[in-house]
Amino acid sequence: MVIYLMLLSLLSGLIMGAAVLFVLYRWVIPMAVQYHGGLALLWHDVIVERALDTLTRTSRPQRILKAVQTKATVGDPQSVITAIDHFCRHREWAMNVGDEKGSILDSVVNEVSPVTVLELGTYCGYSTVRIARLLPPGACVITLEFNPDYAAIARQVIKWSGLEDKVQLVEGASGDWIPWMKEHFGVQAFDLVFLDHWKERYLPDTKLLEECGLIQKGTVLLADNVICPGTPDYLEYVRNSPHYNSQYYRSHLEYTKVEDGLEKSVFLGY
Repeated sequence: MVIYLMLLSLLSGLIMGAAVLFVLYRWVIPMAVQYHGGLALLWHDVIVERALDTLTRTSRPQRILKAVQTKATVGDPQSVITAIDHFCRHREWAMNVGDEKGSILDSVVNEVSPVTVLELGTYCGYSTVRIARLLPPGACVITLEFNPDYAAIARQVIKWSGLEDKVQLVEGASGDWIPWMKEHFGVQAFDLVFLDHWKERYLPDTKLLEECGLIQKGTVLLADNVICPGTPDYLEYVRNSPHYNSQYYRSHLEYTKVEDGLEKSVFLGY
């Protein structure tokens, strides 16, 4: 009887401990980090992602793809966007531009109505789909992704959305590919450049685009995450250069309450 009571007590303790951990994981900690950028990124992008990768033996991009294949309709880009947004808000955070900043991205694409678009940083293809679905006939997005595993998932997401004819996905480093854009793709210059890759590459890649003549008068640069994690050197450059007219669109880090925003910079020429 004593052993039985000890086992029952131990089991009760384990159940209660598991319940407390679940509440902390599912509600308390996510709510606590909603307003702190560094903690939000540490929790969502390091701790949770690594834990789920280990437990499920899948990657976050693979889990996003599964959500798309489960919830979205083939050939319907909006359903793909909705499926990813729902997954990232209610299941697992991910570093997409997100629904709130995505609306700003949509408005800029509609305003510019670009024929040639360069996206730096594809990740799982979320922003690629957002952009491509709004392009006029004959327009194209060239999207560049350094990570081959991300690129493989993005290709499937883009295909599921039915937009593969409007997208050219390239694997490799931006610094290696930008000098070859004209020769490889026959592009003279880009109407819109969306920067959403490694933050320390925003400024050098912008300067490289200038040097290669891929930015012309009227080209719009739209940069994500300029506050969180932040791109201070890039902001200083575009805001103080006489060659750009720059405007900040205040918003929030994807799927949180942390301040973040997009910087829209129009190239005025030399």
